[in-house]
Amino acid sequence: MVGVAVGGSWLEQALDAYSDLDLVLALDPTQAENLMAERPRVAASLGNLLECFTGEHVGEPRLLICLYDEPLLHVDLKFVSLPDLAKRVEDPQVLWQQGTLVSDILRVTPVQLPPAPDLQWLEDRFWIWVHYAATKLGRGELLEVVSFLDFLRTTVLGPLLAQQHGAPVRGLRKLEQTLPAAALVSLQSTVATLDRASCAGALQQAVATYQQLRVEISPPAFVAKTHVEGRALAYLAEVATA
Repeated sequence: MVGVAVGGSWLEQALDAYSDLDLVLALDPTQAENLMAERPRVAASLGNLLECFTGEHVGEPRLLICLYDEPLLHVDLKFVSLPDLAKRVEDPQVLWQQGTLVSDILRVTPVQLPPAPDLQWLEDRFWIWVHYAATKLGRGELLEVVSFLDFLRTTVLGPLLAQQHGAPVRGLRKLEQTLPAAALVSLQSTVATLDRASCAGALQQAVATYQQLRVEISPPAFVAKTHVEGRALAYLAEVATA
């Protein structure tokens, strides 16, 4: 291991009693493969480790997600071969390094921020998603509708609202602190209970919120798929009033 750095809430000076720690462990590339196999042992050497598992479910197999005790603390350990530090979404704070190996990489390579939401990509899919949700509503699969609404908030509405108001684009995280009250009310109206009328109303509110955002932030070359939109909305209205 040639360095340790910390990111996440630490960098924002926003740590609180509920924060986790995001640590980056920089590995000598000649030893990286062997150390990746030893990750649980490394994690156990750092404290009273209760359990750990790798991060394939979030698309990051290099990540080891750990829960320590005394105190009870969530720690993400990202094991990264030193050259791979060039590809990162933030500049972590270096806590320890051999010489200047880590800081040299950070100094000469730029942060690669996550891309902004692609409104055209979302528009090309949104109305088929709405039709899908309407079929679940019609069939009475309300748990599926509730789950789908969460998908829309996380994938579409939350990122677009964050972009509109200059907040970091990261799903729904911290939107309660970064969005104005009116935007939060529109999101709140898309939260449904396990009731058919509630699900129908929340779906229609999600559609209305998306349509408003589309008007306010669409780029010049944006193409609205109105032919699909009209049919999907008519179908949703038919199902909602059935």
